[in-house]
Amino acid sequence: MTIPDLTTRQVPSVPVTGLPSMPQQGAPTEQPPAPAPAGVPEQPAAPGQAGLPRRPSVPGAYSAEAARQDFPILHRTVNGRPLVWLDNGATTQKPRQVIEALGAYYSAANSNIHRGAHTMAREATEMYEAGRAAVAGFLGAPAPDSIVFVRGTTEAVNLVAQSWGRDNLGPGDDILVPVLEHHSNIVPWQMIAKETRARVVPVPLTPEGEIDQFAYADLLSSRTQLVALSHASNVLGTVPPVKEMTALAHRYGAKVLVDGAQAVAHFPVDVQDLDADFYAFSGHKLFAPTGIGALYAKPEVLADMRPWQGGGNMIDSVDFGLTTFAPVPHRMEAGTGNIGGVVGLLAALDWLGSFDRDAITAYEEGLMAYAQQAMATVPGLELVGAAPHRIAVLTFTLAGHDPASVAEWLDRDGIAIRAGHHCAQPALAHYGLETAARASLALYNTSEEVDQLVASLRQLQLASG
Repeated sequence: MTIPDLTTRQVPSVPVTGLPSMPQQGAPTEQPPAPAPAGVPEQPAAPGQAGLPRRPSVPGAYSAEAARQDFPILHRTVNGRPLVWLDNGATTQKPRQVIEALGAYYSAANSNIHRGAHTMAREATEMYEAGRAAVAGFLGAPAPDSIVFVRGTTEAVNLVAQSWGRDNLGPGDDILVPVLEHHSNIVPWQMIAKETRARVVPVPLTPEGEIDQFAYADLLSSRTQLVALSHASNVLGTVPPVKEMTALAHRYGAKVLVDGAQAVAHFPVDVQDLDADFYAFSGHKLFAPTGIGALYAKPEVLADMRPWQGGGNMIDSVDFGLTTFAPVPHRMEAGTGNIGGVVGLLAALDWLGSFDRDAITAYEEGLMAYAQQAMATVPGLELVGAAPHRIAVLTFTLAGHDPASVAEWLDRDGIAIRAGHHCAQPALAHYGLETAARASLALYNTSEEVDQLVASLRQLQLASG
């Protein structure tokens, strides 16, 4: 079977009507000057852009414009305007390599896995297990067998709660959960705590939106069985000191689960360096299809976990007198998995691996700094959270406008952001908010798109008087 080359990126030769021209891969481009040092006046702004900071220089090792060429959807228009996708915290768009890999699988290799003796079953199984190995390598896991495929981060957290939690939580035990967390890393712990008579203990935030490390240290005790925290916040962008927090939790014998849903697309992850007991992520926030994700668990921890769901694929033998289970990770994967999703995830990891990850991180950090400065020029706009270590998430309020109306206005200009509570109501409540608007950036976003966002927000303020 022939599978498309997933690592070779080719720039389409057909221009897309209505889009600003993009430099071809390798073509010489004029680089803008670096941002002015603090206290030095910025360059005169172009008409309609008064007060904007200088655009960030683009690192030579990474070109967002070249990466954009791999995303067909970024070439469409919305309401007559070129799409500006700033809703990456909700889901990322998919490169053509992922789209083509899915098409190739379903058109030439579709089969169920593991139990078939025919050629296509073997091919599908090989791709599925290659995906598992790729995820292990991506996370720095010790072996592929420490990876369990799930629908996404939410299912991964529920799996740990229902499997590990049932056997290790009891009356009087504590589960520490920062106020920063997404609902998917709060509600499953509340549910299992109610069943086991354990308790969920919130860890407070600082005014800047960081986890209060002094409060965290004070809350840890011999009662603490688990710490559940995110590697990056979906609403504030905060990147907590996960490695240090994990080490402290381990001193008390507690396990640590890390929600990596927002982290994995923005910077490299090494679960062994973090020493995390569990690490979960969702493929759709990593340029892969929806409905596929992965859970890493330390091999010795995973080996002791009971199955969460029963059915096919997870058994060794079945008899009405006695049923025995398959070894991990298969005993945690009941039924037919999302085979096509794994193929798409493998393609996404191959695509992402064709770039210098550190260069991507540096690019996004520069873009985030530019966006923060640019958005500060919008009258009445207030950014939520000010943690010094954060991913490119810009949650904000705009005086005189509710977040939903801000999102609707921007949509008229083809700009997609998210508005609401972002499945992080406790984090927003920390700032006295019920809802907020959020622009979240990815590796294919540009300073020109930030300028379009800012210009549209300024027009909204002007239109409202």
